[in-house]
Amino acid sequence: MRTTFAAALVGAALFATPSAAPAAEAGAELMTRDWSFEGIFGSYDDAAAQRGLQVYDQVCAGCHGMKYVAFRTLTDLGYSEEEVEQIASNYTVTDGPNDMGEMFERPAEPNDTWPSPYRNDAEAASIFGKAPPDMSVIAKARVGGADYLYSLMLGYDDEKGMDLSPGNYWNKFYPGNIIAMPPQLYPDLVQYADGTEATPEQMAADVSHFLMWAAEPKLEQRKRLGIGFMLFCTAMALIFYAMNRRLWADIKK
Repeated sequence: MRTTFAAALVGAALFATPSAAPAAEAGAELMTRDWSFEGIFGSYDDAAAQRGLQVYDQVCAGCHGMKYVAFRTLTDLGYSEEEVEQIASNYTVTDGPNDMGEMFERPAEPNDTWPSPYRNDAEAASIFGKAPPDMSVIAKARVGGADYLYSLMLGYDDEKGMDLSPGNYWNKFYPGNIIAMPPQLYPDLVQYADGTEATPEQMAADVSHFLMWAAEPKLEQRKRLGIGFMLFCTAMALIFYAMNRRLWADIKK
C-alpha cells in the first residue's frame, strides 16, 4: 500500500501546475487572471493563443526571438500545415554553408525555430545595452509566470517615467521598477483575425497565454498522463485492498 501511495504522489506531480507567485520578485503584487490552463483539468485556449501569436508576431518579434520553439508545433494550436508554412515564411533564417562555403538567408520553414532579429547577442547589446531575453521559456522562467507577463505589459506609468533618463521606463511590476523596454501595447494596435477588440488588457492576456504555451507546449499531454496514472493507481489500490481482505478473511475467523 505504501508503494502504491508513493506512486500516486509521483502521478500527481505529472499534472500539478505550480501556483503563480503573488509578487514579481521585488516588484508589486501581480495582477491575476483565471487562465484556462490552470488546474488539473486545465487546457490551452487555442483562440486566445492564436491571438497571442498575432501580438507576438506584430509587437514582440521585432526584438525577441524564440529559439526553442519550432514553427511546426503551431499545429497544436489548430493551425493547418499550410497556415504554418505561411507563418514561417514571414521570417528569415540563416542557413548554410552553400556550395561556395558561404552562409545565406532564406525564408523560414516549419522545421525551423523562431529566429532572433539579431545576428548575435553582441549586436543586440550594442543597441539596447544588453540583449533582449529570448521568449521561448520566459513564462516559466519568471516568478509569477503568465500573471507576471500580463502585469508587466500593463504596468507602465508615464508620469513616474518622466523623471528617468532617456531609454528607461517606470514599471510597477518590474523588479526595481526601472526597465529598458518601452510600453508596447496601445488600443487597436493589432487587428485580430477573429474580430476581438484589441484593448491593451486583451492583447496582454493573449500574448501571455501564447508565451505560456510556448514555454510548456506539452502541458495538456502531461496532465492527461498524470490523470491516467492516478486512476490506474487508484484502481490498483482498490484491487490490493480487496485481495488483502479476502486473503486474511479466514485467518481472522
